[in-house]
Amino acid sequence: MAEEPQGSPQGAAPDESGIINRLRQPPKCSMLRMIVVGVLGGIIVWGALNTGMEWTNRTDFCLSCHEMTIPYEELKKTVHYKNRSGTTVSCADCHVASSKTPVDYARKSTMKLLAARDVIGHIKGTVDTPEKFEAYRLEMAKRVWQKMKDADSRECRNCHDFKTMDPAKQKDRSVVKHEGAVEDGKTCIDCHKGIAHKPVHQLLEQEGAAPKKES
Repeated sequence: MAEEPQGSPQGAAPDESGIINRLRQPPKCSMLRMIVVGVLGGIIVWGALNTGMEWTNRTDFCLSCHEMTIPYEELKKTVHYKNRSGTTVSCADCHVASSKTPVDYARKSTMKLLAARDVIGHIKGTVDTPEKFEAYRLEMAKRVWQKMKDADSRECRNCHDFKTMDPAKQKDRSVVKHEGAVEDGKTCIDCHKGIAHKPVHQLLEQEGAAPKKES
């Protein structure tokens, strides 16, 4: 009668010392394979995310929601779109920070996530007519101003910087204002509101003049 092969009884717990030894001394080829796969996988994932982010930063993509043609037509009438130097800005230049530094890239990703509310608004038709857009204009503007103020107007500073301004080429009033802003620690959006879209100063004045409701 043949003897049964020696080994662990059926149902017995695996040898823990053997598992620990294998973890401590993994095969070199497997470790190399894991590193290569991990690096390549990371590059592919990062590349896909960055490509998708840049694709959705295009003005054409923004205009795929027809209500965005309202502020875009307003932008085309301002110096930020057409000027003597031929420079222009896109939607993302002002509403999404650039990725010049890792910190900017983190904010850029955050802003893209926050933009999901715009998709919800598009689906619900919140501002899909000029009348609706006008009704929400001040609320939307104040939301953008606050975001820019919290970030020290980073979107503005991607193109404009106090350090590189040439006072000799500015009007006297501008020089005084900018010098005062530096001394008082003000940020761009504190003074420059409604410069790329329809001015909202009259709406701010109306809001300030409106009597406050008693609680």
